[in-house]
Amino acid sequence: MASKYVDISTIKYFMNNVQELDKILTSERFEDHNIESVDMFIDSVKQFADRELFPYFKEMDESPAHYKDGSINVHQQVERMMKDGGAMGLIAAPFDYDDGGLQLPLLVHTAANYILDAANNHLPGYSGLTTGAAELIIEFASKELKEKYTPKMLSGEWGGTMCLTEPQAGSSLSDIITKATPTNEGYYKISGQKIFISGGDHQYAENIVHLLLARIEGAPAGTKGISLFVVPKMRLDETGNLLPNDVTTVADFEKMGQKGYCTTHLGFGDEDNCHGYLVGDENKGLHYMFLMMNGARIAVGRTASAIASGAYYASLEYAKERPQGRKLSSDGKKDLNEKQSLIIEHPDVRRMLMLQKAMVEGSMNLIFKAAKYFDLQHNSPDEQDRHKYHTLLEMIIPVVKTYPSEAGIYSINNGLQVLGGYGFCSDFILQQYYRDIRICSIYEGTTGIQSQDLLGRKMILNNGEGARLLMEEISSTINEAKEYNELREWGLCLDNKLKETQKILFHLIPFATKGDYERFLADASVFMEFLSLVLVGWSWLEIGVASKRSIITGDKSHETDFFESKLDTLEYFYAYELPKTIGLSEVILHPSSITIKTDKKTIS
Repeated sequence: MASKYVDISTIKYFMNNVQELDKILTSERFEDHNIESVDMFIDSVKQFADRELFPYFKEMDESPAHYKDGSINVHQQVERMMKDGGAMGLIAAPFDYDDGGLQLPLLVHTAANYILDAANNHLPGYSGLTTGAAELIIEFASKELKEKYTPKMLSGEWGGTMCLTEPQAGSSLSDIITKATPTNEGYYKISGQKIFISGGDHQYAENIVHLLLARIEGAPAGTKGISLFVVPKMRLDETGNLLPNDVTTVADFEKMGQKGYCTTHLGFGDEDNCHGYLVGDENKGLHYMFLMMNGARIAVGRTASAIASGAYYASLEYAKERPQGRKLSSDGKKDLNEKQSLIIEHPDVRRMLMLQKAMVEGSMNLIFKAAKYFDLQHNSPDEQDRHKYHTLLEMIIPVVKTYPSEAGIYSINNGLQVLGGYGFCSDFILQQYYRDIRICSIYEGTTGIQSQDLLGRKMILNNGEGARLLMEEISSTINEAKEYNELREWGLCLDNKLKETQKILFHLIPFATKGDYERFLADASVFMEFLSLVLVGWSWLEIGVASKRSIITGDKSHETDFFESKLDTLEYFYAYELPKTIGLSEVILHPSSITIKTDKKTIS
């Protein structure tokens, strides 16, 4: 296994300099923190990851979570992740002091979790879902439920999950049938089944608190009739003792990747004794759940980018050590008397490595930007600014989730190619990264769902307000880039991509206006790929502006080579990746509607 999985200097630079963390910390909510204290926190997370996560990455794949005798058995490091991570504040970090949190910005929490995901992506999900479940309780549930359940969740003693998916419904939440029956005792009786529940059961949590979507009898059909419930594996009696709550672990799904991260099938109310406690108002469950969804989608994009980071550094280390072949001389021949070259000396290998670096760092910075928008949305003193950053976050969130997930697969695939035949062998770690990342384009809404959200909802949000604000943000970075001769070419290039984006939207939106939504959304995934390249191009231009400024001002936080490497990777992205938008644009603008033909012979 490689010795490095993430570059801590890059994480700090993107967080502190490119996304300007100091401006976030001026908020009254974060007044107890400064750059120095945050850096210390990030360093402690890296040390924890080095010690408790990274050494067990391969082992957790080889000793996967498994179902036995009615429960799930997981690797012992799950306990270290939950208990030690809980003690460090990794679960509670974003919450208010009054709720047991550290009141850290999401930007900082995202950077910390990026390190954990890169070290061992099988472990942070246990703590991350506990954070998400606790957030729902704190935000929307009664004081009684909050006081009963969240303290031990934030400490890592208890776990937490989100229970949405059902066998017959899949991603179509309007079709869920899990039932909640009111009683006179202040709780509901829950009956039904949930599948694909990450972290749904394991031996290292005394209790697991499920946040579950169900339908109260008589509720409206579809998503308008869905309510949210706290359904603990073990419920508390009046004296605080834990009692079984008729939650059954049916099975654990055996997966191609993330084998150490259990994915359970749960049954509720098989003995008609499962108590659920309503969160907020009836029939608003999906609304509550989706208010938390931006954080969940940032987390998935973060995980994918971080997995690709681990794969990149494994590829890089191999390329620096593996001798093979010889460089061509000026006459196009090889001198067989010379020693073999390291494969990193071959231009095509360097191309594949630069592709990985461009994807990893470009997506990392875009993910950090999403977390920054989240912080500004919730902590800006001006209501108009809060609306602006909420809108901007809504605009980029489908790409933040999707690009790292899809491009990360492509990136790691190139890493496998760097290793050649060894990349296909289980003795080398690239094949594990390749299997692990594959789930990310399915988690929290598949690529197809995200693409329809991007084009069908976000691009026409508030009569195009979101698209306009996003274009303005990108144009601001372009104008900054034009101030530097070295970046001017890339700024003009990105400006042209914005014009092409407008051309595509002017072509597609009339289909929606005429009510032809099938044609409007037929190529939504192609549009996602197009706009993803544009937004990551923006991310790289932003990195380039910050790096050029650091060189000019004599920034001593890093060697000049650090900043120059960012500018070189920016050039790679604009020379090799961004031009792919040309072909994608041609596909979208083509008059063909072959994918929506109803003739079954087309695909028989």
